[in-house]
Amino acid sequence: MRLDAQSVKTSEWKEKGYFIPTFDTQKMIAETKANPQWVHFGAGNIFRAFQANLSQKMLEQGIEERGLTVVEGFDYEIIEKMYRPHDNLSILVTLKADGSVEKSVIESIAESCILDSENDAEFNRLKEIFTADSLQLATFTITEKGYSLVNAAGETLPAVKEDFANGPEKPKSYIGKVAALLYVRYKAGGRPIAMVSTDNCSHNGDKLYAAVSSFAREWVAGGKADAGFAAYIDDESKVSFPWSMIDKITPRPDESVNEILKKDGVEELEPVVTSKNTYVAPFVNAEESEYLVIEDKFPNGRPALDKVGVIFTDKETVDKVERMKVCTCLNPLHTALAVYGCILGYTKISDEMKDENLVRLVKNIGYVEGLPVVTDPGVISPQEFIDTVVNVRIPNVFMPDTPQRIATDTSQKLPIRFGETIKAYAASDKLDAKDLKFIPLVHAGWLRYLMGVDDEGKTFEQSSDPLLEKAKGFVAGIELGETDREKVKAKVLPLLQDEGIFGVDLEKVGLSDLVIDYFMELIGGAGAIRKTLRRYC
Repeated sequence: MRLDAQSVKTSEWKEKGYFIPTFDTQKMIAETKANPQWVHFGAGNIFRAFQANLSQKMLEQGIEERGLTVVEGFDYEIIEKMYRPHDNLSILVTLKADGSVEKSVIESIAESCILDSENDAEFNRLKEIFTADSLQLATFTITEKGYSLVNAAGETLPAVKEDFANGPEKPKSYIGKVAALLYVRYKAGGRPIAMVSTDNCSHNGDKLYAAVSSFAREWVAGGKADAGFAAYIDDESKVSFPWSMIDKITPRPDESVNEILKKDGVEELEPVVTSKNTYVAPFVNAEESEYLVIEDKFPNGRPALDKVGVIFTDKETVDKVERMKVCTCLNPLHTALAVYGCILGYTKISDEMKDENLVRLVKNIGYVEGLPVVTDPGVISPQEFIDTVVNVRIPNVFMPDTPQRIATDTSQKLPIRFGETIKAYAASDKLDAKDLKFIPLVHAGWLRYLMGVDDEGKTFEQSSDPLLEKAKGFVAGIELGETDREKVKAKVLPLLQDEGIFGVDLEKVGLSDLVIDYFMELIGGAGAIRKTLRRYC
């Protein structure tokens, strides 16, 4: 059982329980190459598990006759060493919360391309695709960092600076190459297209627009592009940059899944680790839950993605869905589990959901404190979303996510994940921020986490965070067993007053004393964290 176009048509695959598409793959490939409709930038796991599967569902249901073209611009070896040797096929293993697995061969990718302006054959093929009248949309999963044109110090990246000066002929930067393809489309008659970021970041369409339009303006100003190019990018009837909200967990290929496929007789499962340290296997494993909400702004039409679960709506609703997820129904629960998971010695989020105290903590944060002020988008029920998070998604034993990974950059997450709820309470004429009990318990847990000592009194390595060293300074010198509350308050109060970290001044909203009280209990000695959680959860 080799993963290639010829082998998957043999009966053995179906006999082993794999879903094999029934549409005419060769006809789909020919039609897609002749009249491309959908291009996706970013050939990683989320694309293979989500966007490629959406395309396959449309093909299988007879809704669409064309698949998609995938483009990789960061790590060309993903295409060279994984996609093309397997005829652009992959195996999607859906890991269900009940312990079962669903195995599908994904055949919706008609063509895989490399975004390399130095390779004439590759780049010319992409130029052909971008001049096609049939092309309706380009989607992206290149991470939030992929849209940035500057480094951490705010300085323009060298490749971007070079591209600004040299124009669209042979750009070196990722977005420079994307902008060059749009310039080709502009030169071919100013044909319309939707540029759709599906990366997991707020207002992602604006980030993509800002990056692309920077190139257009620089090239026009420097005489490297026609004067009308910048206006083309700015004209939403020509080029749109819709917002989207995406939510699906696709962790690194798991060894247990590898073993399942190996027992089935699938060959050549060894992962490829590229020279850029990308870890890619012939299969991708993912949770069953998935959400994709997109602003319905497609100047050249779009595939019938609404028939396979994608929600199309207006920009304001996309924003509300994002706020619902990030501020109430998912991310705050993840951060609570991350903080307490680290100081209780857990290494899997799913194991924490077997801990009665932690389950009660996250349920109280979500249902009791969050839902009364949730941003209800209307297109997804917050109650149903959080039910799925608590009962299906986080407890899924197949999801090898760790509290240590989620604890990364906690100082950057607290203001959005908890601060917005506190603000909503403070602004309400029916609710009082002082009534919050469980969100402050997470804040106290984070102070305890900053000490770098677990519940047994052993030191542990904290996750990376740009403000970690600064924040640790506020708990430096506080030892387990400390009983002098005034001394502790004097040290930690300035941190609790930092609106940049908490989203609000916790003293002004009346919560700092409660956080300090909880913190005093958490530092009572070895075992004090568990004792405190039992008392309140």
